[in-house]
Amino acid sequence: RVLYIDIDVHHGDGVEEAFYLTDRVMTVSFHKYGDFFPGTGDVKDVGVRAGKNYSVNCPLKEGMDDKSYRQVFQPVLSKVMEVFRPGAVVLQCGADSLTGDRLGCFNLSLKGHAECVRFMKSFHVPLLVLGGGGYTIRNVARCWTYETAVLLDAHKEMSDEIPHNDYFDYYAPDYRLHLTPTNMENMNSKDNLEHIRNIILQNLQSLQGAPSVQFQDVPGEFQGRSMTKEADDTGAEEGRSDISVNSEGGEKAVHPAEFYEEDSKNSNMVD
Repeated sequence: RVLYIDIDVHHGDGVEEAFYLTDRVMTVSFHKYGDFFPGTGDVKDVGVRAGKNYSVNCPLKEGMDDKSYRQVFQPVLSKVMEVFRPGAVVLQCGADSLTGDRLGCFNLSLKGHAECVRFMKSFHVPLLVLGGGGYTIRNVARCWTYETAVLLDAHKEMSDEIPHNDYFDYYAPDYRLHLTPTNMENMNSKDNLEHIRNIILQNLQSLQGAPSVQFQDVPGEFQGRSMTKEADDTGAEEGRSDISVNSEGGEKAVHPAEFYEEDSKNSNMVD
């Protein structure tokens, strides 16, 4: 079971669509919803068939700040980890949900954004962290530098002063690592966030435990060199030129387009 989390300001529509019919991958997306690209990701979009309630969408409005984000992210992901119990987590850390992004409309600080990384790391489940969107390039660099430090437990020792480098001028006028949120209005009311959170938690509660797969016998390794004669006989009897025997004595299919220097038919092609 794999859990995919998307904190990009845009809805994670592509990954959601890929796994919309299955319970093997749960997708969770926190995004701006409404008159905003790609226009998908309603809280009612939960997956279908075997994938019902394994697509989780948290639609948000502009101005989302650290406190409000934490109030939905942590309760939702705590419940997801409880009921889905993933074997691995993929966290897509799109930086366009930061304050000051050219296309985004959230108001998260670096610390607020990175709190999602820290929180998921605290579950001690294998975690793959990816980049994502981000259209104010200097802030993308800030974000992923800081979140790499969070993953390495080195963020507390990081200086807020950006060291001199070839791109130093891009970080004017303050030349600091951390961002100061603007005074933009947060359009996400406490009641609205609570309503969305409750819907998601109710959907998750309806899941009947973590999905599993039926145990099946896994074929062992090829039976060593004892298969060599059998493979040779099979190929000879059937006149099949696409069967060869590998160094371990097992059968190996040979594609007709493959070229081997010892192939007498193609020897004249060798330089």
